[in-house]
Amino acid sequence: MNKALLQTIKSLIETARASVVRQVDSTMTLTYFLIGRYIVEDEQQGEQRASYATQTLKYLSGELTKAFGRGYSEDNLGNMRRFYVAYRHRIVSTEEAPISEKLSRKLESPTETPFRLSWSHYVLLSRIQREEERDFYEIEAAQNNWGIKELQRQFNSSLYERLALSKDHDKVKELAAKGQLIEKPEDAIKSPYVLEFLGLKEEAAYSETDLEKAIINKLEHFMLELGKGFLFAGRQVRFTFDEEHYFVDLVFYNRLLQCFVLIDLKIGTLKHQDLGQMQMYVNYYDRFVKTENENKTIGIIICKEKNDAMVEITLPQNNEQIFASRYQLYLPSKQELQQQVLHISIKNDK
Repeated sequence: MNKALLQTIKSLIETARASVVRQVDSTMTLTYFLIGRYIVEDEQQGEQRASYATQTLKYLSGELTKAFGRGYSEDNLGNMRRFYVAYRHRIVSTEEAPISEKLSRKLESPTETPFRLSWSHYVLLSRIQREEERDFYEIEAAQNNWGIKELQRQFNSSLYERLALSKDHDKVKELAAKGQLIEKPEDAIKSPYVLEFLGLKEEAAYSETDLEKAIINKLEHFMLELGKGFLFAGRQVRFTFDEEHYFVDLVFYNRLLQCFVLIDLKIGTLKHQDLGQMQMYVNYYDRFVKTENENKTIGIIICKEKNDAMVEITLPQNNEQIFASRYQLYLPSKQELQQQVLHISIKNDK
Protein backbone atom coordinates (compact mmCIF):
# COMPACT_ATOMS: atom_id res chain seq x y z
CA MET A 1 0.00 0.00 0.00
CA ASN A 2 1.32 3.42 -1.00
CA LYS A 3 0.61 5.65 2.02
CA ALA A 4 2.60 8.53 0.52
CA LEU A 5 0.34 8.54 -2.54
CA LEU A 6 -2.76 8.48 -0.33
CA GLN A 7 -1.46 11.42 1.75
CA THR A 8 -0.66 13.40 -1.39
CA ILE A 9 -4.16 12.91 -2.80
CA LYS A 10 -5.82 13.70 0.56
CA SER A 11 -3.79 16.92 0.81
CA LEU A 12 -4.81 17.87 -2.75
CA ILE A 13 -8.51 17.31 -1.99
CA GLU A 14 -8.32 19.30 1.28
CA THR A 15 -6.59 22.18 -0.53
CA ALA A 16 -9.21 22.12 -3.29
CA ARG A 17 -12.05 22.13 -0.77
CA ALA A 18 -10.52 25.08 1.09
CA SER A 19 -10.11 26.92 -2.22
CA VAL A 20 -13.76 26.30 -3.11
CA VAL A 21 -14.88 27.63 0.28
CA ARG A 22 -12.77 30.77 -0.18
CA GLN A 23 -14.12 31.34 -3.68
CA VAL A 24 -17.72 30.84 -2.58
CA ASP A 25 -17.27 33.25 0.34
CA SER A 26 -15.53 35.79 -1.90
CA THR A 27 -18.28 35.54 -4.50
CA MET A 28 -21.02 36.01 -1.90
CA THR A 29 -19.24 39.02 -0.38
CA LEU A 30 -19.12 40.68 -3.80
CA THR A 31 -22.76 39.77 -4.36
CA TYR A 32 -23.77 41.37 -1.04
CA PHE A 33 -21.80 44.48 -2.01
CA LEU A 34 -23.74 44.72 -5.26
CA ILE A 35 -27.07 44.12 -3.48
CA GLY A 36 -26.18 46.95 -1.09
CA ARG A 37 -25.48 49.22 -4.04
CA TYR A 38 -28.84 48.50 -5.69
CA ILE A 39 -30.65 49.15 -2.40
CA VAL A 40 -28.86 52.49 -1.92
CA GLU A 41 -29.59 53.57 -5.50
CA ASP A 42 -33.24 52.63 -5.11
CA GLU A 43 -33.46 54.59 -1.84
CA GLN A 44 -32.02 57.67 -3.51
CA GLN A 45 -34.89 57.62 -5.96
CA GLY A 46 -37.53 57.45 -3.19
CA GLU A 47 -39.22 60.65 -2.09
CA GLN A 48 -39.60 59.72 1.58
CA ARG A 49 -36.31 57.96 2.16
CA ALA A 50 -36.66 56.68 5.76
CA SER A 51 -40.10 55.10 5.42
CA TYR A 52 -39.44 54.06 1.83
CA ALA A 53 -36.21 52.28 2.84
CA THR A 54 -37.94 50.40 5.66
CA GLN A 55 -40.70 49.16 3.38
CA THR A 56 -38.18 48.22 0.68
CA LEU A 57 -36.09 46.09 3.05
CA LYS A 58 -39.20 44.41 4.43
CA TYR A 59 -40.47 43.61 0.93
CA LEU A 60 -37.08 42.37 -0.32
CA SER A 61 -36.53 40.25 2.78
CA GLY A 62 -39.85 38.48 2.41
CA GLU A 63 -39.47 37.75 -1.30
CA LEU A 64 -35.76 36.77 -1.18
CA THR A 65 -36.31 34.48 1.81
CA LYS A 66 -39.10 32.71 -0.10
CA ALA A 67 -36.82 32.28 -3.11
CA PHE A 68 -33.44 31.54 -1.47
CA GLY A 69 -34.04 30.70 2.19
CA ARG A 70 -32.06 32.08 5.13
CA GLY A 71 -29.59 34.93 4.89
CA TYR A 72 -31.85 37.70 3.64
CA SER A 73 -33.43 39.08 6.80
CA GLU A 74 -34.10 42.80 7.05
CA ASP A 75 -31.09 43.14 9.36
CA ASN A 76 -28.76 41.38 6.94
CA LEU A 77 -30.02 43.44 4.00
CA GLY A 78 -29.27 46.48 6.17
CA ASN A 79 -25.77 45.10 6.66
CA MET A 80 -25.36 44.85 2.89
CA ARG A 81 -26.45 48.44 2.50
CA ARG A 82 -24.00 49.56 5.21
CA PHE A 83 -21.23 47.48 3.61
CA TYR A 84 -21.68 49.20 0.28
CA VAL A 85 -21.76 52.68 1.83
CA ALA A 86 -18.54 51.98 3.76
CA TYR A 87 -16.61 50.47 0.84
CA ARG A 88 -18.08 51.95 -2.33
CA HIS A 89 -14.80 53.79 -2.97
CA ARG A 90 -13.17 50.40 -3.65
CA ILE A 91 -14.78 50.15 -7.08
CA VAL A 92 -15.02 53.47 -8.89
CA SER A 93 -17.68 53.88 -11.55
CA THR A 94 -16.66 55.25 -14.97
CA GLU A 95 -18.55 55.87 -18.21
CA GLU A 96 -16.49 53.21 -19.99
CA ALA A 97 -17.00 50.56 -17.30
CA PRO A 98 -20.03 51.06 -15.01
CA ILE A 99 -19.72 49.68 -11.51
CA SER A 100 -22.27 46.91 -12.18
CA GLU A 101 -20.21 45.70 -15.16
CA LYS A 102 -17.00 45.78 -13.12
CA LEU A 103 -18.56 43.80 -10.30
CA SER A 104 -20.08 41.29 -12.72
CA ARG A 105 -16.62 40.62 -14.14
CA LYS A 106 -15.25 40.16 -10.63
CA LEU A 107 -18.08 37.76 -9.77
CA GLU A 108 -17.02 35.65 -12.75
CA SER A 109 -13.39 35.79 -11.57
CA PRO A 110 -13.46 36.00 -7.73
CA THR A 111 -9.66 35.86 -7.47
CA GLU A 112 -9.73 39.55 -8.44
CA THR A 113 -11.92 40.51 -5.49
CA PRO A 114 -11.14 43.80 -3.71
CA PHE A 115 -12.27 42.20 -0.44
CA ARG A 116 -9.83 39.92 1.39
CA LEU A 117 -11.96 38.84 4.34
CA SER A 118 -15.19 36.96 4.98
CA TRP A 119 -18.65 38.50 4.97
CA SER A 120 -18.81 38.20 8.78
CA HIS A 121 -15.65 40.31 9.04
CA TYR A 122 -17.13 43.03 6.84
CA VAL A 123 -20.38 43.11 8.80
CA LEU A 124 -18.29 44.13 11.83
CA LEU A 125 -15.88 46.39 9.92
CA SER A 126 -18.61 48.35 8.17
CA ARG A 127 -19.95 49.41 11.59
CA ILE A 128 -16.69 51.26 12.31
CA GLN A 129 -17.34 54.91 11.55
CA ARG A 130 -13.82 56.23 10.91
CA GLU A 131 -12.37 55.09 7.58
CA GLU A 132 -8.74 55.07 8.76
CA GLU A 133 -9.60 52.88 11.74
CA ARG A 134 -11.69 50.58 9.57
CA ASP A 135 -8.83 50.18 7.08
CA PHE A 136 -6.37 49.39 9.90
CA TYR A 137 -8.47 46.54 11.29
CA GLU A 138 -9.07 45.13 7.81
CA ILE A 139 -5.31 45.05 7.08
CA GLU A 140 -4.45 43.52 10.46
CA ALA A 141 -7.21 40.88 10.21
CA ALA A 142 -5.99 39.83 6.76
CA GLN A 143 -2.29 39.81 7.66
CA ASN A 144 -2.74 37.94 10.95
CA ASN A 145 -5.57 35.60 9.91
CA TRP A 146 -7.85 36.89 12.66
CA GLY A 147 -11.12 35.07 13.01
CA ILE A 148 -14.22 37.14 13.70
CA LYS A 149 -13.89 36.65 17.48
CA GLU A 150 -10.30 37.90 17.50
CA LEU A 151 -11.20 40.87 15.30
CA GLN A 152 -14.03 41.74 17.70
CA ARG A 153 -11.69 41.43 20.69
CA GLN A 154 -9.00 43.64 19.14
CA PHE A 155 -11.60 46.27 18.27
CA ASN A 156 -13.14 46.12 21.75
CA SER A 157 -9.67 46.51 23.31
CA SER A 158 -9.09 49.65 21.18
CA LEU A 159 -5.93 48.30 19.54
CA TYR A 160 -5.92 51.09 16.94
CA GLU A 161 -6.11 53.86 19.53
CA ARG A 162 -3.51 52.24 21.81
CA LEU A 163 -1.02 52.02 18.94
CA ALA A 164 -1.88 55.50 17.67
CA LEU A 165 -1.17 57.07 21.07
CA SER A 166 2.46 55.95 20.86
CA LYS A 167 3.04 57.36 17.37
CA ASP A 168 3.46 60.75 15.72
CA HIS A 169 1.00 62.13 13.19
CA ASP A 170 2.65 60.57 10.11
CA LYS A 171 2.92 57.16 11.79
CA VAL A 172 -0.78 57.26 12.68
CA LYS A 173 -1.58 57.76 8.99
CA GLU A 174 0.71 54.82 8.22
CA LEU A 175 -1.40 52.58 10.49
CA ALA A 176 -4.39 53.04 8.21
CA ALA A 177 -2.37 52.50 5.04
CA LYS A 178 -0.11 49.61 6.07
CA GLY A 179 -1.27 48.27 9.42
CA GLN A 180 1.17 47.82 12.31
CA LEU A 181 4.79 47.75 11.15
CA ILE A 182 7.40 46.24 13.50
CA GLU A 183 10.69 47.83 12.44
CA LYS A 184 12.20 49.01 15.73
CA PRO A 185 11.75 48.07 19.41
CA GLU A 186 9.24 50.79 20.30
CA ASP A 187 6.95 49.58 17.47
CA ALA A 188 6.29 46.42 19.50
CA ILE A 189 5.22 48.27 22.68
CA LYS A 190 1.61 48.95 23.67
CA SER A 191 0.33 51.13 26.46
CA PRO A 192 -1.70 49.95 28.14
CA TYR A 193 -1.64 46.19 27.68
CA VAL A 194 -5.22 44.98 28.04
CA LEU A 195 -5.44 41.66 29.91
CA GLU A 196 -9.17 41.30 30.43
CA PHE A 197 -9.01 37.73 29.09
CA LEU A 198 -7.12 36.61 32.22
CA GLY A 199 -10.31 36.73 34.27
CA LEU A 200 -8.64 38.53 37.19
CA LYS A 201 -10.73 41.18 38.95
CA GLU A 202 -9.36 44.70 39.20
CA GLU A 203 -10.33 45.07 42.85
CA ALA A 204 -9.33 41.55 43.95
CA ALA A 205 -6.07 40.73 45.73
CA TYR A 206 -3.61 38.75 43.64
CA SER A 207 0.16 38.29 43.58
CA GLU A 208 2.68 38.60 40.76
CA THR A 209 2.80 34.79 40.74
CA ASP A 210 -0.99 34.71 40.25
CA LEU A 211 -0.66 37.16 37.37
CA GLU A 212 2.09 35.10 35.77
CA LYS A 213 0.14 31.83 36.15
CA ALA A 214 -2.95 33.44 34.61
CA ILE A 215 -0.87 34.60 31.63
CA ILE A 216 0.62 31.13 31.12
CA ASN A 217 -2.87 29.61 31.26
CA LYS A 218 -3.97 32.07 28.56
CA LEU A 219 -0.66 32.18 26.70
CA GLU A 220 -2.19 32.23 23.22
CA HIS A 221 -4.37 35.21 24.15
CA PHE A 222 -1.40 36.97 25.75
CA MET A 223 0.76 36.49 22.65
CA LEU A 224 -2.01 37.94 20.48
CA GLU A 225 -2.08 40.94 22.81
CA LEU A 226 1.71 41.30 22.55
CA GLY A 227 1.38 41.54 18.77
CA LYS A 228 3.28 40.41 15.71
CA GLY A 229 6.28 38.12 15.61
CA PHE A 230 6.43 36.90 19.23
CA LEU A 231 7.58 33.36 20.06
CA PHE A 232 7.43 32.00 23.61
CA ALA A 233 10.79 30.90 25.07
CA GLY A 234 10.01 30.22 28.73
CA ARG A 235 8.81 31.34 32.17
CA GLN A 236 10.92 31.92 35.27
CA VAL A 237 14.00 31.47 33.09
CA ARG A 238 17.04 31.18 35.34
CA PHE A 239 20.51 32.49 34.71
CA THR A 240 23.44 32.54 37.12
CA PHE A 241 25.89 35.39 37.46
CA ASP A 242 28.60 35.78 40.10
CA GLU A 243 27.21 32.71 41.90
CA GLU A 244 23.76 34.24 42.28
CA HIS A 245 20.62 32.97 40.57
CA TYR A 246 18.22 35.33 38.78
CA PHE A 247 14.83 34.55 37.22
CA VAL A 248 13.18 36.37 34.31
CA ASP A 249 9.39 36.15 34.58
CA LEU A 250 8.72 35.62 30.86
CA VAL A 251 11.11 35.29 27.93
CA PHE A 252 10.01 35.68 24.30
CA TYR A 253 11.75 36.03 20.97
CA ASN A 254 10.54 38.39 18.27
CA ARG A 255 11.35 37.05 14.83
CA LEU A 256 10.60 40.39 13.11
CA LEU A 257 13.02 42.33 15.32
CA GLN A 258 15.32 39.29 15.63
CA CYS A 259 15.91 39.72 19.33
CA PHE A 260 15.04 38.36 22.76
CA VAL A 261 12.24 40.12 24.65
CA LEU A 262 12.32 39.86 28.43
CA ILE A 263 9.16 40.64 30.39
CA ASP A 264 8.97 41.37 34.11
CA LEU A 265 5.57 41.62 35.83
CA LYS A 266 4.85 44.13 38.63
CA ILE A 267 1.43 44.34 40.27
CA GLY A 268 2.19 47.60 42.06
CA THR A 269 3.76 50.94 41.18
CA LEU A 270 6.99 50.74 39.18
CA LYS A 271 10.15 51.67 41.13
CA HIS A 272 13.54 52.74 39.84
CA GLN A 273 15.01 49.53 41.28
CA ASP A 274 12.77 47.56 38.91
CA LEU A 275 14.25 49.42 35.96
CA GLY A 276 17.76 48.74 37.24
CA GLN A 277 17.00 45.04 37.59
CA MET A 278 15.66 44.86 34.03
CA GLN A 279 18.75 46.69 32.77
CA MET A 280 20.89 43.96 34.35
CA TYR A 281 18.76 41.22 32.76
CA VAL A 282 19.08 42.86 29.34
CA ASN A 283 22.84 43.33 29.71
CA TYR A 284 23.27 39.67 30.61
CA TYR A 285 21.32 38.47 27.57
CA ASP A 286 23.22 40.85 25.28
CA ARG A 287 26.61 39.68 26.53
CA PHE A 288 26.07 35.98 27.16
CA VAL A 289 22.96 34.73 25.34
CA LYS A 290 22.32 36.51 22.04
CA THR A 291 24.42 35.69 18.98
CA GLU A 292 26.33 38.15 16.81
CA ASN A 293 23.62 37.99 14.16
CA GLU A 294 20.84 38.92 16.58
CA ASN A 295 19.81 42.43 17.63
CA LYS A 296 19.99 43.88 21.12
CA THR A 297 17.67 42.46 23.75
CA ILE A 298 14.47 44.33 24.68
CA GLY A 299 13.21 44.50 28.25
CA ILE A 300 9.56 45.31 29.02
CA ILE A 301 8.27 45.88 32.55
CA ILE A 302 4.50 45.48 32.58
CA CYS A 303 3.24 47.19 35.72
CA LYS A 304 0.01 48.37 37.33
CA GLU A 305 1.14 51.99 37.66
CA LYS A 306 4.16 54.00 36.57
CA ASN A 307 5.53 57.50 36.92
CA ASP A 308 6.63 58.64 33.47
CA ALA A 309 8.99 61.28 34.86
CA MET A 310 10.74 58.72 37.05
CA VAL A 311 11.10 56.31 34.13
CA GLU A 312 12.52 59.05 31.91
CA ILE A 313 15.13 60.22 34.43
CA THR A 314 16.17 56.65 35.34
CA LEU A 315 16.75 55.39 31.82
CA PRO A 316 19.46 56.72 29.44
CA GLN A 317 18.44 59.52 27.09
CA ASN A 318 19.11 57.38 24.05
CA ASN A 319 17.31 54.36 25.51
CA GLU A 320 16.09 51.88 22.89
CA GLN A 321 16.00 48.71 24.98
CA ILE A 322 14.10 49.17 28.27
CA PHE A 323 10.38 49.97 28.27
CA ALA A 324 7.77 50.29 30.99
CA SER A 325 4.11 49.93 30.17
CA ARG A 326 0.92 49.72 32.22
CA TYR A 327 -1.54 46.85 32.15
CA GLN A 328 -5.22 46.84 32.97
CA LEU A 329 -7.65 44.01 33.57
CA TYR A 330 -10.65 45.59 31.85
CA LEU A 331 -11.42 46.86 28.37
CA PRO A 332 -10.52 50.54 27.98
CA SER A 333 -13.01 53.30 27.28
CA LYS A 334 -12.94 53.60 23.49
CA GLN A 335 -14.38 57.12 23.57
CA GLU A 336 -11.70 58.31 25.98
CA LEU A 337 -8.88 56.86 23.88
CA GLN A 338 -10.37 58.35 20.71
CA GLN A 339 -10.38 61.77 22.35
CA GLN A 340 -6.71 61.34 23.31
CA VAL A 341 -5.78 60.37 19.73
CA LEU A 342 -7.76 63.34 18.37
CA HIS A 343 -6.06 65.69 20.86
CA ILE A 344 -2.59 64.51 19.82
CA SER A 345 -3.53 64.75 16.14
CA ILE A 346 -4.71 68.36 16.53
CA LYS A 347 -1.58 69.21 18.55
CA ASN A 348 0.70 67.75 15.84
CA ASP A 349 -1.13 69.63 13.08
CA LYS A 350 -0.41 73.00 14.72
